[in-house]
Amino acid sequence: MTDIEINRLVKARPIQDVADQLGLQAGELFPYGKLKAKVSLDALARLKSARLGKYVLVTAINPTPLGEGKTTTSIGLAMGLSRLGHRTAVTLRQPSLGPVFGVKGGGTGGGRAQVLPMEEINLHLTGDAHAVSASHNLLSAFIDNHLFHGNALHVDQNRITWPRTLGVSDRALRQVSLGEGAAGRIGQFVITEASEVMAILALASSQVDLRRRLGQIIVGYTTDGKPVRAEEFGCAGSMAVLLREALLPNLVQTLEGTPAFVHTGPFGNIAHGNCSILSDAIALRCSDYVVTEAGFGSDLGAEKFFNIKCRLSGFKPAAAVVVATLRALKLHGGGGAVKVGTPLPSGLTGPNQVALVKGFANLEQHIANVKAHGVPVVVAVNAFSDDSVAELEWVRERSREVGAVDAAVSTHWADGGKGAEALAQAVVRATEKGATFRHLYEVAWPIKNKIQAIATQMYGASDVSFDATAERDIEMAELLGLDQLPICMAKTPLSLSHDPALKGRPSGFTLPVKEVRLLAGAGFLTAVCSGIQLMPGLPKKPAGERIGFDPATGEVVGLA
Repeated sequence: MTDIEINRLVKARPIQDVADQLGLQAGELFPYGKLKAKVSLDALARLKSARLGKYVLVTAINPTPLGEGKTTTSIGLAMGLSRLGHRTAVTLRQPSLGPVFGVKGGGTGGGRAQVLPMEEINLHLTGDAHAVSASHNLLSAFIDNHLFHGNALHVDQNRITWPRTLGVSDRALRQVSLGEGAAGRIGQFVITEASEVMAILALASSQVDLRRRLGQIIVGYTTDGKPVRAEEFGCAGSMAVLLREALLPNLVQTLEGTPAFVHTGPFGNIAHGNCSILSDAIALRCSDYVVTEAGFGSDLGAEKFFNIKCRLSGFKPAAAVVVATLRALKLHGGGGAVKVGTPLPSGLTGPNQVALVKGFANLEQHIANVKAHGVPVVVAVNAFSDDSVAELEWVRERSREVGAVDAAVSTHWADGGKGAEALAQAVVRATEKGATFRHLYEVAWPIKNKIQAIATQMYGASDVSFDATAERDIEMAELLGLDQLPICMAKTPLSLSHDPALKGRPSGFTLPVKEVRLLAGAGFLTAVCSGIQLMPGLPKKPAGERIGFDPATGEVVGLA
């Protein structure tokens, strides 16, 4: 049975019932049909002094084409905690249309560990991503309109850094010609989830904060080298108005009726890779446990969760879960190559202790990454039906030996919340140990020192090199007083290093930083390594080719 078929068989609860479970009032809910709603920020004001629940992060090893199941684990864990009698919510990012119609497919979980309504969450949900695109492109239009009408700000057309954005993958838009003749210039598009506006929406704490951050966006520089901000074009207020409803968190539910917030979608490899602060802020005041997911492995999403999101929100995680599978660990250990559409090699699906031991080094680094922030670690071994019991137990035991407080085998994909009860129990025990949460670096450190700390402690690099462009960017950040912002690393998620071909736990490499982007509105500096694209391309056989309507029923088919 496909994911979408499983999703449709569930008799979902009315969204008001889900809200009632959280203690939200009817007037604090703006329904979008029967199964989804936005939550008013009035709820946050009413619950301002409420006791906070325990904050549990779900992260993973470096992803492989086989998938580790981080989203399904987050959903399964939340359902498992609910089954144990704990009032629980899960907070997730909204899936991007790029992957939905491209390589990855949907992002609502799978099997018996999904959120619903699956089609609507994977597509438009409540229109937040479109609002981000509209707000972003409004600024783009105002910039070029200003140039057309005389350029009173003396903007240097060759130093405009603000792109345009689109919600789907389209490699042809990575570089485009704008305007005509002498007034023309070269520009680019980025995918919506790479937009600074999306990052701002995820990090904003209120309408006032949103408006302030939008005005702070640096769009380029004048002919005498001074930064030009969105505020100077007179459209930051209009941008905020377009995002008025998008700022409100979206409430949905899991297949078992556990409350789920799905809100904002910054990518984990090029942005900070976490759902909105506002969704967490409401969930934490309404729950005993809040399970939240960070993009990709601990080297990206989790590191940014700890050092950007938690630094800004002030919320402190009580525990973290690192997800792994036997197959992915063996792939990191050289157990075989994976090619889409072909059977998996026996070195990945069958017993292979040699590859497992070698690949376990990747998991060991991710355990260390979380522990470096003073947070107790639980390893979730996301099990397949044909996995070796002996190998599953070996991973559990070895995880505890290298620093995890516990490790549990989880079968949430096949068994839903029941299959995650052992994991849930391990997480509860971990949160009772008490965390001594700390940031990896202080924002007052020099920019290079902050990048060095991330590269050496999170990735295993021996050194960092800075291209001439990055050196100039760092000088500009210092000149503008932006050097005391946290760092958002942009690198491949497929390796602990900058090189996607380096699997396992590479060491001794030098991390090359090509440029440092100044995202003054979002409130961080993005250090970009080689090979990073802000506008993905579609694969040879995009997932969108199989999506459509069933002519007999009118239902969506092919969405996965």
